[in-house]
Amino acid sequence: MIEFEPVSARERLTTLDVLRGCALLGILMMNIPYFAMPAAAYALLNAWGGNDGANLWTFFIQWTLFEGKMRALFSILFGAGIILFIEHATARRDSIEVGDLFVRRMLWLMLFGILHAWFIWYGDILYPYAICGLLIFPLRKLSPRTLFITAGVSLLLLTGGVVADGFNKQSQKNEGTAAMAAEAAGRPLTEEEKEAKETWEAVLERQAPTREQMQEEVDAYRSGYLEALKQRATVNRKFHFIPLYFPIFIDFWALMLIGMAFYKLGILQGERPIGFYVRMAIIGYAIGLPLNATSAYLMYAWNFDFIGNEFANVPAFQIGRVATVLAHLSLIVIVVKRGWLRGLTERLAAVGRMAFSNYISHSLICSLIFYSPGFGLMGQLQRYQLYFVVFGIWAFNLLWSQWWLSRFRFGPLEWCWRSLTYWRRQPMRRRETEPVPVGI
Repeated sequence: MIEFEPVSARERLTTLDVLRGCALLGILMMNIPYFAMPAAAYALLNAWGGNDGANLWTFFIQWTLFEGKMRALFSILFGAGIILFIEHATARRDSIEVGDLFVRRMLWLMLFGILHAWFIWYGDILYPYAICGLLIFPLRKLSPRTLFITAGVSLLLLTGGVVADGFNKQSQKNEGTAAMAAEAAGRPLTEEEKEAKETWEAVLERQAPTREQMQEEVDAYRSGYLEALKQRATVNRKFHFIPLYFPIFIDFWALMLIGMAFYKLGILQGERPIGFYVRMAIIGYAIGLPLNATSAYLMYAWNFDFIGNEFANVPAFQIGRVATVLAHLSLIVIVVKRGWLRGLTERLAAVGRMAFSNYISHSLICSLIFYSPGFGLMGQLQRYQLYFVVFGIWAFNLLWSQWWLSRFRFGPLEWCWRSLTYWRRQPMRRRETEPVPVGI
């Protein structure tokens, strides 16, 4: 019987771990508004307040520097992790059995994601990542050039789809508001006008809920675990049964393919000269920051209208976020290669090695802070105040990850996932004579 083993600590790539740690902490910056406010308030600042002063500046900085970039970085690293996992396993085992092992790994991740989404937080990313991992596994042997082309075509299709959806919604708005105006004037509506009115009302309810509807969402999460469970179910029933070509899946898919190509080219491992990363950072920021800032300004200028948001984000947002995430990635690699901020990068590497455990810890901590049972602070803090919570959770992750890995081989959920994947209980506690992993 063949026995599989996980990647050992010595085989871990420190640069990848630091990148993953930065991505994981950055994702919390994006997720925190969804924990603390109604979902629609994330980009509709005028619907829940927060469209002026410190809140507006917080949104502008977040959107320009981090929105979509941290998820993109995490997707890139997930794609790279697929190749790393396959390389390690293939070097020791038969390729068919490695395929079975990878599928088992993704199916367990999918189960973790389902449990996380339904019982802890609806914004889970593990479930779609597992699905995308299964879908891109057959592409693992493609050349970097082919992977880049496939990713580029996918992002173009995604951009075109969002633009088309924006025009479709504008048409629905025109027809729906015309029907409403006719009804208000006392004219009987035709069947087509009734349908247009109902369609537009459904769009508004889904994407631009009223203040009262948003308050109902807040009240549900602050009314005990069972009410929160019911509220999460309304979201998960939609998200977990959407077609796999839904835009967010294409987004994940494309960035994972870029990550696979980057890993094959040695870019993520820091194998290129410093000059390569400096050039990529300069070009990425020169392209990305102006486009991202323009996108944020247009959202403000159009009063955060949800249709206007779609047009403001495409294509400026897609091009800008990819350029910016490549610049962020390059800057992080430069810091690691130069040995700058070594104490911080060591702790970030530990966070990255425990990304699974830390990701779930974010949901547990934020649920305790914002939901009931817990402190029930959902809807009570302004947008800029949320980032004081983020900084506190970051400090916790940076401290506990290094402490834990100085005593144990894996994070608690990493250990569980590996044990289930290899169907063998993995050794957990680190022996006294065993060297601590690089970065700890």
